[in-house]
Amino acid sequence: MMSKNTICVWYDGTALDAANFYAKTFPDSAVTSVHHAPGDYPAGKQGDVLTVEFTVMGIPCLGLNGGSGVQHSEAFSFQVATDDQAETDRLWHAIISHGGEGNVCGWCQDKWGVRWQITPRVLTTAITNPDRAAAKRAFDAMMGMTKIDIAVIEATQ
Repeated sequence: MMSKNTICVWYDGTALDAANFYAKTFPDSAVTSVHHAPGDYPAGKQGDVLTVEFTVMGIPCLGLNGGSGVQHSEAFSFQVATDDQAETDRLWHAIISHGGEGNVCGWCQDKWGVRWQITPRVLTTAITNPDRAAAKRAFDAMMGMTKIDIAVIEATQ
């Protein structure tokens, strides 16, 4: 049964490739169903993969092969809370080494243009520290990073 609330992510014919990558990369992720177009449509032909149902870390998603008319932006991202530097590094490098690119403050973009925040829990705790001076030190350290370095964040506390 389809979830009542599903994130729909637009792709230009590559929804199945993206969903397979996410299923391989992130825990509690899977491709659950592939649906083919029952007829021709503006971005494809009858029989092409039209939609892909998948989960990313337990979140239900639908990949729509809607064509080239829509671009992803920083206005939407998946935020992944990591538990340690090894997990942070693994996920960051999986996205970057598979055609993606890094950005600032733990953000990166996969090869399909979808944005990801690979955010260690330590960072979230540090920047919300009730000690506002410690929170600012962590925040300032984060602002100078691409992939988050947990040891540096911990040293600010």
